[in-house]
Amino acid sequence: MKILVGLSGGVDSAVAAYLLKKQGHEVTGAMMSIWDDSLPKPKIKNADSCLGPENEDIETARKISDFLKIPLHIIDCQKEYKKVVLENFKNEYKEGRTPNPCIRCNAYIKFGILPAAAKRIGLSFGKFATGHYASIGFDDSINMYQLHKAADINKDQTYFLYRLTQKTLSETIFPLGAYTKEQVRNIAKETGIPSAEKPDSQDFYCGDYNNILQFSANPGNIVDKNGKILGKHNGIWNYTVGKRKGLGLAGGTKYPLYVINISAKQNIVTVGTKENLYSLSLTVEKVLWNSISAPKEPIEATVKIRQQHKPAKALIIPRGTFSAKIEFTQPQMSVTAGQSAVFYRNNIVLGGGIIR
Repeated sequence: MKILVGLSGGVDSAVAAYLLKKQGHEVTGAMMSIWDDSLPKPKIKNADSCLGPENEDIETARKISDFLKIPLHIIDCQKEYKKVVLENFKNEYKEGRTPNPCIRCNAYIKFGILPAAAKRIGLSFGKFATGHYASIGFDDSINMYQLHKAADINKDQTYFLYRLTQKTLSETIFPLGAYTKEQVRNIAKETGIPSAEKPDSQDFYCGDYNNILQFSANPGNIVDKNGKILGKHNGIWNYTVGKRKGLGLAGGTKYPLYVINISAKQNIVTVGTKENLYSLSLTVEKVLWNSISAPKEPIEATVKIRQQHKPAKALIIPRGTFSAKIEFTQPQMSVTAGQSAVFYRNNIVLGGGIIR
């Protein structure tokens, strides 16, 4: 087949392209350019990330494409990324929520704008591939494509991919789904791929989030759950549920305090004990069922409320087409508005939604 591979300059996408070419496919590389030069250049660059100055990544991607003897196209997605991902990122923080920009980027930019833009410039391909750790199957009994967890459960990235639609899943290949990270590194080293030793991306942005947010200070109160004022904040966007360090509380407290709620309407950050962080239920909106038809009755599944969270047993109660209530068997820590709750049954991603 003719396959377009989304290259990032990293080892995973490079090995994905290598494996596809080795299988005899006609491979073309495409790298999306999303960095906006109007953003302040980070003074101190954190661990390798998706959003940041791209010169080094583009240079590495060119070395990879030259090594693999495949064409490479750098596709400008900057305007779309700014509108779809960064504006949403800012709006969510302004409303006291904690978004996951990687999920939004995958759904709309990496698996949407990028391949569509490639077709507009005349590239012809039957499938789009990336270096994500996940796999795709097809269930004949329900006539649907299904998103499956990767073989390397420690590197599984299905949490970030749950918003891929049936159409997208039908057009996508994940060559690394059956491989461990160690195997991928070894393939890169043994074949001499230029990015073999490159560190993994650890975050979506390489600097201080305030470089992106660029909000003016908006002082408000930090209170306990009874409304007693304990301190002041300069903006609710500096806090997220579960935050403990750097709360700015004067005089100290008898026991550790954590952020347990953020109210944009009242401009208040509420703190409490660790016990106050636990919840037995949550609601989700913008629900997408991507591997099964939307259920009309409650179903049992395991639910993951952030990437590093161990999926927990729960009952999913549909509330119309795009909303649901999640009732956990055991209380879960730090349920955070703006993050995603992703539903699993064994190794299949059923769908998910945004925590409200």
